[in-house]
Amino acid sequence: MAVFVWDCFLCFLPSLLLFLLCLALRWPRAGCWTRLTVRAAEPRFICKPTALAKYLLRHCGSLAKPRLAPWPRGDPHLQTLSSLLWGQHGDTIQFSRDNLLLRDGGIVAVDWAVGTGVGEAVGRKRWEGRKEYHSGGKALGYFTSTPPVLLLIPQSWGGMTPHLKALCHQAVRQGFYVVVFHPRGTAGCPLTTARLTEFGDPADLEQAVAYIHSRHPSSVLVAVSEGSGSGILLSYLGEHGSSTYLTAAAAISPVLQGQLWFETAMPPIYRWGALFHRKMQLRRAVLDVDRALGSSSLRDFEERLFCSSDWDSYWERNEPLRDADEVAVPVLCICSRDDPLLPPASTLPIPLFQSNPYFLLVLTDKGGHCGFTMEASWSHNVVLEYFRVAADFLKGEERNGARWGGPPRPQAPGQSRVDAEEGNFTWKRSYTR
Repeated sequence: MAVFVWDCFLCFLPSLLLFLLCLALRWPRAGCWTRLTVRAAEPRFICKPTALAKYLLRHCGSLAKPRLAPWPRGDPHLQTLSSLLWGQHGDTIQFSRDNLLLRDGGIVAVDWAVGTGVGEAVGRKRWEGRKEYHSGGKALGYFTSTPPVLLLIPQSWGGMTPHLKALCHQAVRQGFYVVVFHPRGTAGCPLTTARLTEFGDPADLEQAVAYIHSRHPSSVLVAVSEGSGSGILLSYLGEHGSSTYLTAAAAISPVLQGQLWFETAMPPIYRWGALFHRKMQLRRAVLDVDRALGSSSLRDFEERLFCSSDWDSYWERNEPLRDADEVAVPVLCICSRDDPLLPPASTLPIPLFQSNPYFLLVLTDKGGHCGFTMEASWSHNVVLEYFRVAADFLKGEERNGARWGGPPRPQAPGQSRVDAEEGNFTWKRSYTR
């Protein structure tokens, strides 16, 4: 116990020092100096310079104007803990649950957001008969009379964090149908089989997406994952290629390299919290969990619960980007350099974003893990606006029947954030599956 308390103290020591220094800097001259030194840099938009990427830069205003909390509130640990532990909209969301019986007898849950008070009625009217206007003055009426469906995928250890509830609240108010996917054995979902969902196994998500599409066959379907929930989302997109029902996807603070994430040491307070949450989900009546309960790290837990052969073989079938070349819809990833739960930003697969036209990366200097907050979450604004802009672009391409590509046009000064090699690309789904 003493070791755990000491680990917690060391973990929070930087944040504590920053807080004390903040109090000391109440002196006006010192405060002015602080504001000058902690001004956030513009996020980098790393991608192949396709027509979609340029369209996003022109029309996605929140992408160009991040509203991230200044120091000390922008400390990565404060950002991360605030997104995981508390929020202002958690108690206002109401859900209606559907338990889906899967082909192997397992059960997953999909929770439909049925309202946030007056927010739901007000938000949905925006989609009917008129367009919504944003601060830039650009009309963004990307969907007409049929509201889009937003599928939310929580962290791999399950449950709804305040960060995800806030995104759900904002999406409902903007007129989305919002549904949350819960893998078997998580968030109160009954565990009726002797197995849980592996980190990158999209089989259950595939059946859930098919069910959601059958409920709203005329609606545009988009998905966003939170943190390690990217494991099954990216795996699903890779395995299903152009046959997916999704129009676009996004991942906030995604785990892009699963094996590296499990093998990288996590700060003790986060490791203990995630591991405790995972152990609480186990059901002794169905699973033999004695070995898993004795694990001291997320890697030990994953290895003891799922690896029947060896660790490397497990990741051959569960690495999120194993089929990245088959992805056939645009995927926006939002990452922060100071994320305390993920490996260093230097390990990000930058060449993937520079060469694959479907992958787009927004990389900020700060934001923590699923934080990116000031008065509200900047990442939420970016994701929702990205879905609208991308859907508008794709709808225009289908309506015009145009093939776009050719040599990229010279970029305007305001578009210099695109870090990518010049190349040709025609936006068409690959239809390889």
